Order: sequence, then C-alpha cells, then structure tokens
Amino acid sequence: MNGEPISLLNAGGNFTSSPELPFETDSTDVLALYNDMLMARTVDTEAIALQRQGELGLWPSMLGQEAAQIGAAHALNPRDIVFPTYREHGVAWCRGVDPVDLLGLFRGTTLGGWNPTENNFNLYTLVIGAQTLHAVGYAMGILRDGDVGTGDPDRDRAVLVFLGDGALSEGETNEAFVWAAAQNLPVVFFCQNNQWAISAPYSVQSRVSVAQRAQGYGFKGVRVDGNDVFACLAATREALAAARAGQGPTLIEALTYRRNPHTTSDDDGRYRTLAENDAWAALDPIDRLRTYLQSTGLLNDANVEDISRRGKALAEHLRAGCRALPFPGHASPFQNTYADLPDELERQMNEHLEFVEAGE
Repeated sequence: MNGEPISLLNAGGNFTSSPELPFETDSTDVLALYNDMLMARTVDTEAIALQRQGELGLWPSMLGQEAAQIGAAHALNPRDIVFPTYREHGVAWCRGVDPVDLLGLFRGTTLGGWNPTENNFNLYTLVIGAQTLHAVGYAMGILRDGDVGTGDPDRDRAVLVFLGDGALSEGETNEAFVWAAAQNLPVVFFCQNNQWAISAPYSVQSRVSVAQRAQGYGFKGVRVDGNDVFACLAATREALAAARAGQGPTLIEALTYRRNPHTTSDDDGRYRTLAENDAWAALDPIDRLRTYLQSTGLLNDANVEDISRRGKALAEHLRAGCRALPFPGHASPFQNTYADLPDELERQMNEHLEFVEAGE
C-alpha cells in the first residue's frame, strides 16, 4: 500500500482498466462528472475573489482536489450521509447545497446553520478531525436502526466522512477508526491526502501511506490517484457498497495536492516551492478528464457552450448571493442554541436585547 496509487485515467487522459479496481466508463455519466468538477472550481475561484474584495473573512480553497471530491460524491446514494471538513465545496455542490450557504460561514453571517436533513450533508466542521467521531456516531445509529445488510437498496445506507492527511494526527480520528472497526460500522473514511497539513508535509506525520494505516485498525485501506476521477468514483462506490452490505469500514486515500494556500490567510511560499506546485498543476484533474472527453467525442461545441453558460450563471449567483446574505439578528445566538429555548436562556436573551436597544 506504500506503492503507486491505483489509476484508471492517467495523466494523458487515457483510460485503462484495472483488476484491482473494476470500473466501466459507461457505468456513469462522464459528462456530468466534468460539469460538476468545473462548477466546483467556479465556486472556489469566485469565493477567493470575494475574499480578496473584502466580502469574505476567509476561504479554504480546494483547487486541484476536484476529482477526489466529485468522484467520491458521485458514488453516494440519496440516503447516504456525508460528514465534511471545511473544504468539501465540490461534494456540497453534488449534494445540492446552495454554495451561497457555504459563503455565509466565511462571511460571518451564520455559524453554518443549513439544514443537513435536506441534503444528507452535515455542517462544515472547523475542528480538525471532529467530524470523524460525528460520522461513526451516526453510523452506529444506522446500524442500530437496521438499515445495513438488508439487501434492500432503498433501505441500506452508509456514511461517507472526509478528512485531510493532517486529521490523521488527531486523537479524534484514531478514536473513530478504533470504534468503527470494533463495531463494524457502515462508514467510509475518505482521506484527501493533499500532502500538506497547513505547513507540515505528510512525511513528518507518518512513515507509511495513509491507506496502509488502516491495517493497524483491522479494516481495508485503498490507495488511489486522487487526480483521477474514475479511480476515486470506483473506490468509493465499492467501499460504500461494502459498508451498506454490513462489511464494515474502509479507508480510502486519494493522493492529490492542494495547489492553493491552506486558506486565503496562509503564505504557502514559506514552506513549499513553486516548482512543486507547477509539477502538480501539470497533473490537473479537470484537464485530464477534458482530454478523455475530447478523445472519445463526448465533448462537443454544444455542451462546452452549455457548461460555460452554467458556470457564468453560477458565478453571478455567488457574487449577488454573497452580498445579499442577511446579517444575523441580535437574538440569533440564543434562538439557534436549543430546539426549545430554556427559560433561563430566554431571560438572558431579553436582557441582552434590552442592552443592545439601550445602546442604540
């Protein structure tokens, strides 16, 4: 597992089948993969521009990780639930989350309060590794509800949780691995190994690959080319199917690269070289899939124009939507703490509102 990651679509855009990871290109809508990767990059590009214009306080870019996210997201069934970090903008897009809602968290107009039940996509998690424990807790509930291993595709479900390589050094993640294995939970851990935990390279965190670490916990680990959308889709599809069937957890390592700084407040030039970044830019996942689509004739002038139109509309939606996000009311921190506001907290809220009103 420390060897080369499994790849189905190589850097030149050529598809090759693999006995290690069965996949047929006609088993998915390849043009939809391409569209979603481009839309995810549009969200990312526009959000960075909005942050530079002072409209957002911060933005964590996903540039270069589109194949990992879109491939994994396309493997989900509607009833599967996702637990993201704070960088899964592409997965959020695929699950139907309005990207303007994502912007609110980084504009400071919300604490991330969209309704996860609408899309089976949980709130962004800013605490590194915490989402892994949330995920195994939810997976335990799925198991207790009997929604695993029934053979009914409309009932069986699983959890897909995303993490970065830095989260592997957190105690919460290791606790989640232990619990998932011991309880044989229906959860897939999808690690986007973008090789930098802020300024710390993966080499200072572990002597073995991410995927190999699964052996120590007693479940399967798979290492794939994270810039290959087919490999990411195939691996996640297989792992989720196993989880839904009651075969327990899997750890997927998608080996990719974070081409932008950790966030818009980070200076990545202090810890890595431009040459390294340029080398990975040449492996761009969108360029790779575009080459494949062109070679197979699936990409033509009509759908290129259609995708371009969608991208421009999305960009306009993001710019207008961001600036129109309402500022939270003075009562909102109290109102959104509990489902039913306790009397004591209501008293404090009223006292706070009286204080604010007196100051105005």
